[in-house]
Amino acid sequence: MGAEVTEPAEFRHTTVLLDEAVDGVLARPDGVYVDGTFGRGGHSRALLARLGPQGRLIGIDRDPEAVAAAAAITDPRFTILHSAFADMSDQLAAIGVHQVDGVLLDLGVSSPQIDNPARGFSFRFDGPLDMRMDTTRGESAADFLARGDEREIARVIRDYGEERFAGQIAKAVVARREAGAPLARTDELRELVARTVKTREPGQDPATRTFQALRIHVNGELEELEQGLIAALHLLAPGGRLSIISFHSLEDRRVKQFIAAHSKAVVDRRLRVAPPVRRA
Repeated sequence: MGAEVTEPAEFRHTTVLLDEAVDGVLARPDGVYVDGTFGRGGHSRALLARLGPQGRLIGIDRDPEAVAAAAAITDPRFTILHSAFADMSDQLAAIGVHQVDGVLLDLGVSSPQIDNPARGFSFRFDGPLDMRMDTTRGESAADFLARGDEREIARVIRDYGEERFAGQIAKAVVARREAGAPLARTDELRELVARTVKTREPGQDPATRTFQALRIHVNGELEELEQGLIAALHLLAPGGRLSIISFHSLEDRRVKQFIAAHSKAVVDRRLRVAPPVRRA
């Protein structure tokens, strides 16, 4: 008797902060909402369950596998777009949406991306050193390490991974490349970093910061975040909500600074009105 074949459990996704994120973004049941990081649809499904009959949800993801997974949602209130969320204004305008009641963003990499060795995001599995969220465009991590000079590679690892051994790692990458063995696999990069980084925080793999840095660089994640925040601000209707889940300090800092900068009352000094009086 043959064994039953099921979907690999490691490719399934557990949605984090599900209720908190949906509570934070839902302004009114019959509004229009954007899930800018669809992933495997956990947040989108929860939003759809709470939307009224006139509500609408637009999912966005740059990962073709995520877009394909969205086909399982047949709710007529739902639309999926293959795009980076930084381009949400143009993408929504193309389908006639110019204002929304809420935007939800779950930043970073998703579980299926990390757990699939073919995507090259994780040092836990050997696979091609890719790391692109959108596999249809752009250069892979291997491509970057094959062309970047030592100074550029060091800058990326230092700035995006906050890695104090960035210079030594970059030097080792370039030395290996010049020896005729450019990095092509995740195991190769993990082993190179392990040989180069002599000390690390207890319980953390020496390659953690380098993998994070390359992923952020290859996908332009911080640039996308900055552009996406501005796009969301312009799309939100009065009373609209922005709900964001961030994981590492580079994202978190930018999100908090953006919210602080744009949540202040601004008085046009050309108008003949007095600013609000602060009372003790």
